[in-house]
Amino acid sequence: MEFTIIPRTWRHLRRYNQVIRILLKYGFDDVVDAASKDLILRFGEKFIPRLKSDKKASQPSAQRLRNAIEELGPTFIKIGQILSMRPDIIPPEIAYEFQKLQDDVAPIPFEEIEKVIRDELKSDPYKIFPEINKEPLAAASIAQVHRAKLKEGKDIVLKVQRPSARAIIDVDIEILSDLARILNKYFQEKLNQDPAAILDEFDKSIHRELDFIQEGKNISRFKRYFADDPTVFFPSYYSEYSTSNLLVMDYVDGIKASNIDVIEKAGLDRKEIAKRGTCLSFKQIFEFGFFHADPHSGNMMVLPGNVIAPLDFGMVGQIDEVTIDHLGDLIAGGIRKDIRRIVRALEHLGIIDDTVNVNALKADITKMIYDYYGVPLKELQLNILMNEFYEIIQSYRLTLPVHLSLALKALLTAEGLGRLLYPEFDAVSELRPYLGKIIMRRYDPTRKFKEGLILIDDLALLAEELPKKTRIIINKAASGKFAIQFEHRNLEHLVDELGKSSNRLSAALIISALIIGSSFVIQAAIAPKLFGYPLIGVVGFLLASILGLKLIWDMFRNRKS
Repeated sequence: MEFTIIPRTWRHLRRYNQVIRILLKYGFDDVVDAASKDLILRFGEKFIPRLKSDKKASQPSAQRLRNAIEELGPTFIKIGQILSMRPDIIPPEIAYEFQKLQDDVAPIPFEEIEKVIRDELKSDPYKIFPEINKEPLAAASIAQVHRAKLKEGKDIVLKVQRPSARAIIDVDIEILSDLARILNKYFQEKLNQDPAAILDEFDKSIHRELDFIQEGKNISRFKRYFADDPTVFFPSYYSEYSTSNLLVMDYVDGIKASNIDVIEKAGLDRKEIAKRGTCLSFKQIFEFGFFHADPHSGNMMVLPGNVIAPLDFGMVGQIDEVTIDHLGDLIAGGIRKDIRRIVRALEHLGIIDDTVNVNALKADITKMIYDYYGVPLKELQLNILMNEFYEIIQSYRLTLPVHLSLALKALLTAEGLGRLLYPEFDAVSELRPYLGKIIMRRYDPTRKFKEGLILIDDLALLAEELPKKTRIIINKAASGKFAIQFEHRNLEHLVDELGKSSNRLSAALIISALIIGSSFVIQAAIAPKLFGYPLIGVVGFLLASILGLKLIWDMFRNRKS
């Protein structure tokens, strides 16, 4: 892996140096110091800047990290925003800071946007869109949004990908991949999760978000699911004009859910909007298993009649029916203070296994639940309960599956939107009917019958394949071709130390051999001579002294580092 990384990072040396400088600027010299061995070996000592920062003393580390990410630019902001939805893998204070990350950037000239539209359509854009507003409605790191009209007069928006967006993201992901490897090497004991695995998931997520055709499909799917629901509006997606870099959809003329004053002036019902917005997320998760992953107030518009209109469909989540059932169990267990149900749900969701101290976990969950024993359900806030649950998850170094984590975060975001609009909003009461539907669906006779048929089919396949598989194993064992493969995990540091130790032992043996051999040569008085001593013996002693001093220096330097 290292041999493939080196050429890539050399190609992006200037950007890599910029990343290092910003990390140092915001006081993360411990990270740079730990990585300096790899970086100096690769790029030379001049590559590592010598900067001092007073920000470490003046600002908390979470705030410094957010500021560094904002200065590092679009890719880092995106990964920060995604991590803000994963409080199961980063500390709560960092997740809170990352929620403040804003993806607002200066718009690029309309001429560049117009060129992208022309290239994507492969024709004159004004033949399809007679009017295109040159002033953007919004400008972000990935795309810029402009209002336009179709020939028939329909108001639409054009979401146009910035020409350099994909290239910038690919460069930064290569650099992040290298940094993740270094972090895992030097900070493995301090990390709850593998940075490379987190980055891999981010890589997939950001490239899905770069594909506007997929975003259009997401819009169409939501529109189909909620076709008969008059309380929700999803815009139409125009696939005939859209490409992976150009998204054409209806213009939504509404009020942002965060604009409370404007909503009140328009005579809209804040309580009803809170209920509909929250239930929209509940229905997506618990009925369809396909949901908007970031339903914050900026992504929700309110139309006349208290109609909810979601925006920005690039980030979605999907969970299957079985996961929905166990997620319902997890939440119901928390609400009903049923510890056994919570632990059973965690086991079924694959969050805990045989390596976890289940009794200690139960004790911690019990304490958390009974801290809220006397709190009425209408006053129970899901976000407070879940934040404490996330702290327990982190303390046991557990990992939530990605889409499950997104679903939980979407639930909490929806509750937060409801309380923003109507502070007395009772999300738990709105959630309970959906949990009831999950239980009823689980025991539905039709579903049980289908599951029984699948089980019978699986048993039939097992009975059919078992003799064949057994015969293959026996034949391999009989012919001596049967092999067991072992895979080591997290032993790189041990292997490295063993390598260093063997090198030192070899050096010590060579030094000993030189000293002994030179002693014999000195005693034998073999010519030629230097200062009355045999030259070969003197050279041998000099080499032994140099190697000995180098060995002592290496041992001292490694102990110090």
